[in-house]
Amino acid sequence: MNLDFESLFSLSPNPYVVMDRNETIVWMNDAYLRATMRTRESIIGRRMFDAFPSDPGSDSFELLSASLKRVVETAEIDEIALIRYDIASPDGSMEQRYWSATHTPLLDSAGEVDAILQHTVDVTELHRLRSLRDESGLFRRADAVQHRNLDLQAQRARLTRMFEQAPGFMAVLVGPDHEFAMVNEAYTQLVGREQLIGRKLAEALPEIVSQGFIEILDEVRRSGQPYNGRSQEVYFEIEPGAPRDRRFLDFIYQPIFENGAVSAIFVQGQDMTEVVEAARHQDLLINELNHRVKNTLAIVQSLASQSFRNVEMAGSARQSFEERLRALAGAHNLLTDASWRMTSLAEVVREATAPAAGADACRIEASGPDISLSPRLTVALTMALHELTTNAMKYGALSNETGCIRIAWFREAEDSDYLALDWQELGGPPVKPSGRKGFGSRLIERGLAAEYGSKAELDFREEGLHCRIGLYVPECVAALAGQA
Repeated sequence: MNLDFESLFSLSPNPYVVMDRNETIVWMNDAYLRATMRTRESIIGRRMFDAFPSDPGSDSFELLSASLKRVVETAEIDEIALIRYDIASPDGSMEQRYWSATHTPLLDSAGEVDAILQHTVDVTELHRLRSLRDESGLFRRADAVQHRNLDLQAQRARLTRMFEQAPGFMAVLVGPDHEFAMVNEAYTQLVGREQLIGRKLAEALPEIVSQGFIEILDEVRRSGQPYNGRSQEVYFEIEPGAPRDRRFLDFIYQPIFENGAVSAIFVQGQDMTEVVEAARHQDLLINELNHRVKNTLAIVQSLASQSFRNVEMAGSARQSFEERLRALAGAHNLLTDASWRMTSLAEVVREATAPAAGADACRIEASGPDISLSPRLTVALTMALHELTTNAMKYGALSNETGCIRIAWFREAEDSDYLALDWQELGGPPVKPSGRKGFGSRLIERGLAAEYGSKAELDFREEGLHCRIGLYVPECVAALAGQA
């Protein structure tokens, strides 16, 4: 039996009107014309708000306009429980009318909203009767519920927009098969796939199964404990048979609980591929730099060896030169371990003094707060401490069996950009200043101070050499503030 649905709707006692997605009236039945006191010719082809004007900004306009827009945006049925919408009578006067309306989307073959069917009921008389019964509060409660629903819908829309526009990738996986319930644009761009909603993760992204991520998600769901991935290597197969796209991701699998059980897993993270690749490139450059510096030091050492070979009485000079080269190489190794960034002052002191002191390194005491030094200051201080240690081995506190050295560093004064480092020798032979300054003294007093804005003072006390070095390290003031 073939039914003529248009004829059925035309004969229905319930008012119906059809609008296209731009709110233009394209069809209505006779019941609608009777309810609105209009003729077909007067409203067909006109937009709803032109046929039935309402002031923009009024409750009537906002309620109806918002409902029609939600239908177009969501392709879902939307209802207005109660709306006051006054219409003009045949004599031109405005009649106060109350309506209840249901808006149903009519979809085309592609699943897009093509038109909107409005079923509207004139409830003016019912509203007036019930208005006389204020004790019931029915319409007030209905109005309050409607406004709460509108607020919730607006809040949901805002949260959805935030989710969609978040810079990090996000997804929500539900059920034991980890079906996609929500994904944002950043996630679809990352995996190179569209139409993920409702699909199982293993089916939508089969390449990740062999990488162990399904097992991780299963464990998160079983244990209820989140999983954090840090710069984790992940491969995505954007097109079948094409080379896989390697990415490095920071992410978290966060379980979502409902009634005490894991109901879903929230996936959130950042694509760190560029950061990781930049760090690896930097490591490659640093390794190349290290190789070149070591080769240069080896060449310098070879040139020195050949230059001193035929020089009479050059043994001690050659030894001093080679020791200084080794101290420089030690500073370089320390900076290499720190990737040529800030190095620990305690490490600099230890690496600069221990090789020269040898077995007597246990007689050197060092103490002070945890401070970081720049690469240039690391090299300069290493060379200065090496000269002080070598001098102590030859003439000072480490030249006998009982002497010792105390090294301490601290802030010189409150809010000062200078860090004081004290070198104090005790228990060694009595000190007798020679009256002239050698290379080591000039390096400490002039070289360090002139190049780095620091200051150094040598005090040849009889009980032992005292050296006060003021290091200009403004970047360390914050580190010292917590230990003052």
